[in-house]
Amino acid sequence: MLVLASLAGGAKHGYAMMEDIEIFSGLRLGPGTLYGAITRLEERGWIAAGASEDRRRPYALTALGRKHFEQELATLERFVKAGARRLKHA
Repeated sequence: MLVLASLAGGAKHGYAMMEDIEIFSGLRLGPGTLYGAITRLEERGWIAAGASEDRRRPYALTALGRKHFEQELATLERFVKAGARRLKHA
């Protein structure tokens, strides 16, 4: 979800994603964690690497990745609303 959220803001290479994720979430992903996630997301067709003139490869959300991210956000929104309702009764 963190990688998808970062790429929802536009294409980025790995280091730029790490920085972006840390800024919006407060979490610092290590390179192994990030690149493992990138590999899994590419395998699922949710992100794709773009062309690069140097060793930094920009990644972007695919249409399938955007749809999946939207579905996950809707699920999280329902979860947050249910949690907030339940806290009112706690």
